[in-house]
Amino acid sequence: VQLQASGGGLVQAGDSLRLSCAASGRTFSSFAMGWFRQAPGKEREFVAAISWSGRSTIYADSVKGRFTVSRGNAKNTLYLQMNSLKPEDTAVYYCAAGRSSYTTQYSHDYSYWGQGTQVTVSS
Repeated sequence: VQLQASGGGLVQAGDSLRLSCAASGRTFSSFAMGWFRQAPGKEREFVAAISWSGRSTIYADSVKGRFTVSRGNAKNTLYLQMNSLKPEDTAVYYCAAGRSSYTTQYSHDYSYWGQGTQVTVSS
């Protein structure tokens, strides 16, 4: 089982990026998926999550209104559209697959993790 995150890069404040996460080895279409991030010297934090159907989403307050999480038609691909990026969004972003079909912000509710993709936002 593998989750492969991609799409990170170096951008300026106010720019946009779209992260992708492709799952392989099993299907996650019945499970919630989410994005977390970890900045240097800080603990990993929740960013966004989406239910198995894609109809339910939750966001951290710090990204609400700027980031949008979505799933591909086959439900095995996860996306994070990030707009109006800020320097404080700089972090390694990780995608994760949940243990159930319901959205959750808690990392212990996720059983599979991708390797992370670096997002750097300059001021």
